Amino acid sequence: MRWSPLARKEARTVATSKGIWLLAVLLVPWGYRPSYVGWDGLGANITAGYVQLAGTGLLPLGVLLLSYQSIVGERTSGSLKFTLGLPLTRTDVLLGTVVGRTVGIAGPVTLSFLVLAGIGLLDHGAFDPLPFLGVVLVTLLYVGVLVSIAVSVSAMVERTVTAAGAVFGLVFLPFVVFWSRLATVVFSAATGTAVNPFEPPASGPLFLLHRLNPGGAYHVVSNWVLGVGNSANTYSTVLSELQPQVSTNALVVEATFQPGAVPGYLHESVGVLVLLAWLVAPLGLARLVFSRGDVA
Repeated sequence: MRWSPLARKEARTVATSKGIWLLAVLLVPWGYRPSYVGWDGLGANITAGYVQLAGTGLLPLGVLLLSYQSIVGERTSGSLKFTLGLPLTRTDVLLGTVVGRTVGIAGPVTLSFLVLAGIGLLDHGAFDPLPFLGVVLVTLLYVGVLVSIAVSVSAMVERTVTAAGAVFGLVFLPFVVFWSRLATVVFSAATGTAVNPFEPPASGPLFLLHRLNPGGAYHVVSNWVLGVGNSANTYSTVLSELQPQVSTNALVVEATFQPGAVPGYLHESVGVLVLLAWLVAPLGLARLVFSRGDVA
């Protein structure tokens, strides 16, 4: 693999930066949010739920901020000319950057998860290691997806400020912060059906829209590992929605569809395919732009 030296360089660059360690420290209090509903639903395995919460909101923002300058910063400084002078194709540069940044972020982030595991062990006692490991692995896949998106944006623009605006305005806000609202608006506009989030219709397309973004797919798969329910919301919201006479704005399959009436494309395994698509598709588009343009 010709891109492996570049990947090692990128991993060292990220792993030795102050930003990733600040993120790793902040993830612990961000994820550690014990709740009665979480304890009632998961018992000691609520510790695995802390990892999911750590991967929600703060982690995507941190990963995007740590990755958006990866290639455009090299272009601005002129060092990209040197990199492209090596026996590397531009595809190699993209792959090496994504793999290296992912590994460099994954190490400190995993340490945060181990700290959460220690806190959970002290607070709640022994938990099942398999769900915990499963949620950690899904979260690291999510990290790779976010790195792929940010690096792809970085490869397609010419200025750092453009990359920052695109990552924040076109990725973080619509796909992380406001996606559930946007999905509902799109569904209502396309079908003419008004959606009450507290009493949603049993519509497969509506539920599918809510899980087509990376964060929604991440929650679907991690909830599947936790065994709490089929939903693109956090585990605690899902557990609340499934409580008798409790209504939230979460779209939970088990609370809306009759048994046997759930479309196959809403199965949790489809969330894995959505994550993989987000991992590969941005890189494919970036490769086309990066290879054709005079980016050096």
